[in-house]
Amino acid sequence: MTKSINLRSLSAQLIERVVDKGESLNTALPAAQKKLSDKDSALVQEICFGVLRTLPQLEALIGKLMARPLTGKQRVLHYLIMVGLYQLEYTRVPAHAALAETVAGAEVLKRTSLKGLLNGVLRQFQRQREELLASIQDGPQRYLHPGWLLKRLQHAWPEQWQQIVEANNQRPPMWLRVNQQHHERDAWLALLTESGRNAQPADDVPDALRLDAPAPVSQLPGFGQGWVTVQDLSAQRCALLLEPQNGEQILDLCAAPGGKTTHILEIAPEAEVMAVDVDAQRLKRVEENLQRLGMKADVKQGDGRTPQQWCGDRQFDRILLDAPCSATGVIRRHPDIKWLRRDRDIAELAKLQSEILDAVWPHLKPGGTLIYATCSILPEENHQQIDAFLQRQHDAQAVPLRDALANGLQVFPQAEGGDGFFYAKLIKKSGTN
Repeated sequence: MTKSINLRSLSAQLIERVVDKGESLNTALPAAQKKLSDKDSALVQEICFGVLRTLPQLEALIGKLMARPLTGKQRVLHYLIMVGLYQLEYTRVPAHAALAETVAGAEVLKRTSLKGLLNGVLRQFQRQREELLASIQDGPQRYLHPGWLLKRLQHAWPEQWQQIVEANNQRPPMWLRVNQQHHERDAWLALLTESGRNAQPADDVPDALRLDAPAPVSQLPGFGQGWVTVQDLSAQRCALLLEPQNGEQILDLCAAPGGKTTHILEIAPEAEVMAVDVDAQRLKRVEENLQRLGMKADVKQGDGRTPQQWCGDRQFDRILLDAPCSATGVIRRHPDIKWLRRDRDIAELAKLQSEILDAVWPHLKPGGTLIYATCSILPEENHQQIDAFLQRQHDAQAVPLRDALANGLQVFPQAEGGDGFFYAKLIKKSGTN
């Protein structure tokens, strides 16, 4: 790392790219972190995720602290002020260090003339903190969600929306999946305990463990040898619902980054698995995950709406479709989703999902199983999607799942549980094509 990198100015630039330019933090952050030490990388991630998680509150505070917002070429300073406010309110960074480094960030950004303004705003917040926080406590910013999404959640889940919003605003737990081809869960847990870390088993997912505190994967016993994989609890249910068997031909569609592909092969190591995704870059992650776990699958780039182009007339015993969606169930892991998504996106995504479902259904063998899953909590993408599909496809039958709506199971994000997910299990009636 070179001395010239100011972590606060770097964080402000990354946040500006997300909020003003619509870039995903998943894209912007890793490239920036390559230049940093592990410690500095962790701080930049904490600041970026934290600012994006609390953005409406920080905007409201700036509105109280400044007569008019910074715009144009000075806009990056707006986000630098947010970086400073976030550190002062939400992190353990000593106040003097947060102030000094944030103000120094203005110089790095070639905005030296605004250092005094930046320093004055942050010091005013320190002096008037309680009064300022009280003044914004009851506004819409208290929920830390865009208005359009709040309205959708309130309409869809009038009794649960506050619980959903609260879970979305938490830091997510780190869930692991123990590879049963190497260890029983409790045996690997003993190795973890020996290494000085603790984890809690899940009640209903046999190979899942929740770490008491997140840890670098390099500190997990046997991670490099494929003994364990980082995967959320709710995502782990997909392969379990699929129930893959050895010798079967299985399609994992929209497979990147490969967590579900490898889970299928852990359960049924002799299955023939085809993993397909439209994104060539993300498919590299599938290859990396397969390599780390010592597994093989037929990895292909392809669009789910045109399966003939990548599998011809081939049919599969089982299909796992983890459909492209709004990702409203994983906001706690990706808080930038709140500011990248738009209300109009939901109808467009629902249309895409229906097109993929219709296109891939003929590639399921009679008697075969298709699991439709999303990391969304919006009905248009989930049970309404499946209801409409069953109206169109008379050879499709939904299998009831526990605690389910009529044609699927909706799971909400839980503070110490899994992400928000939806699952539907569909069987193609025998004697049909």
